[in-house]
Amino acid sequence: MARVALEQLTKIYPGGVKAVDAVSLDVAHGEFVVLVGPSGCGKSTTLRMVAGLEEISGGTLTIGDRVCNEVPARDRDIAMVFQSYALYPHLTVEKNLSFGLERRRAHRSSLRRMVDGDYRAKARAEETEIREKIGTAAATLGIEQLLQRKPGELSGGQRQRVAVGRALVREPEVFLFDEPLSNLDAKLRVEMRAEIKDLHRATGATMMYVTHDQEEAMTLGDRLVVMSDGVVQQCAPPAEVYARPANRFVASFVGTPTMNFLEGRVEAGTFRSAAGVLEVGERFPAGAIVLGVRPDRVRIAQEAAGLSGNVRITEHLGDRTDVRVDLAEDVAWTVRVPESNAEAGDVVGLQVDPSDLLAFHAETGARIEPM
Repeated sequence: MARVALEQLTKIYPGGVKAVDAVSLDVAHGEFVVLVGPSGCGKSTTLRMVAGLEEISGGTLTIGDRVCNEVPARDRDIAMVFQSYALYPHLTVEKNLSFGLERRRAHRSSLRRMVDGDYRAKARAEETEIREKIGTAAATLGIEQLLQRKPGELSGGQRQRVAVGRALVREPEVFLFDEPLSNLDAKLRVEMRAEIKDLHRATGATMMYVTHDQEEAMTLGDRLVVMSDGVVQQCAPPAEVYARPANRFVASFVGTPTMNFLEGRVEAGTFRSAAGVLEVGERFPAGAIVLGVRPDRVRIAQEAAGLSGNVRITEHLGDRTDVRVDLAEDVAWTVRVPESNAEAGDVVGLQVDPSDLLAFHAETGARIEPM
């Protein structure tokens, strides 16, 4: 397996549209890195440049010890799993798994005919090796009983396993995944997440994975690369991205429900806003800031506190309840609690421990370190 290094990697489409803007990233040997962000943020374009499916406009891509800017996709020793599965409908699962290996074997055999009198024996040995690789991949993914079926006879989850298996048999330097689970239902997505994570542990492979689903990203990646408008906003382990987001965009994108925000000013240890006041002590500097707090760190008070508002809706989700509270015009917070009797129209107070608050610059959006 190989290291992948992106240095100022840039993609500019005709017309001057900059889809990826000077992305620098070092993926270590055996690391699982997830690129995450909203649609149009540049994550898939970045992955496609690594794969050789998009021309690189600027910067340097290195896989292993080789600069690959001009190396054709077929020669980069990577395997890519697509959102659409991309299986051959007329071939069995076994033939789908072996297709790429068979083509490679046929090409080598045609070359040997011209220089090697023993080409037949070597071709037979390669055929045996291919069968062994297919058997190992099928066993790893639990699809041994599907080898003689065609894609049209498989469920979505089974097709995705076959797509992963086709990449696995190639034993590439790097695995690339482009939103491979987005076509599956919620239950299958959870199951396949676990299987991909198990596959990474079993193979120790270098993997780059693209998704717009931040929950998927949090559960899979050793590190997250959060992107917006073609720019990397933060690159860090999932726990750090969640607890210490680099800026307001990252804070709002990572976490479900999304983080609550409130604009206002800090004066003498008190945060004042159109929705009410919060005591923040000496944690943050005086002046205009934006406070943020995760929904599960807000408590509902029996009486109106520094912050209060009208309950808009209460959503009972089994093991938890989300209460949506309107604090002021165009300002609404979500509170996640184990259970609540609050009903639409009720006036409730909200309490927040100052230690649970994050602060962001009002203009730049960058997170402010507590004092």
